[in-house]
Amino acid sequence: MYLIGASGHAKVIMDCLLDAGVKIKGLFDQNPKVTSLKGYAVNGDYLTSNTEEPLIISIGANTIRAKIAERLAGKQFGTAVHPSALLSIDASIGEGTVVMHGAVIQSSAQIGKHAIINTTAVVEHDCKVGDYAHVGPKAVLCGHASVGEGTLIGVGAVVIPSIKIGKWCVIGAGSVVFRDVPDYAVVVGNPARLIKYTNES
Repeated sequence: MYLIGASGHAKVIMDCLLDAGVKIKGLFDQNPKVTSLKGYAVNGDYLTSNTEEPLIISIGANTIRAKIAERLAGKQFGTAVHPSALLSIDASIGEGTVVMHGAVIQSSAQIGKHAIINTTAVVEHDCKVGDYAHVGPKAVLCGHASVGEGTLIGVGAVVIPSIKIGKWCVIGAGSVVFRDVPDYAVVVGNPARLIKYTNES
């Protein structure tokens, strides 16, 4: 498998793949100053390559990950799931998604494409996590919660059962979300309160 992006997020994905026994063929990154990462060669822009092996976009920024995935539509993407993660037999995860160390994904949960379920995050039963979303370390989505496309759930945030969070939102670290959150909203605190929208300067 090849990774697109050679920074800190890539290091963690590499650990997930190696611990799961998946061979890493190399990485791609547009930064010419980055030539290796953890002993693996870093090549230039993926679009200049001829490789057909599965890919993972190893970039933490949701917007950038989405743009690259759209540019590479039709390519084969893999997944990276650390062996310590606990996945229900009837949970589903989309292509390009990564599930980090100690994460838990419970029964009937649905995780979209190119999402990140980070270290020790919990996605409870019947939750839905959209494409390009990121559930941060130690964050918890309680049962039947839904998270829209591209939304970031910050470190240690808690979303109570059946809450609907829109697309491209930011839920601040440690927030507790008791009410539905509209698209593009930024909410923080306990209880979480709206402070602005992501399309505001």
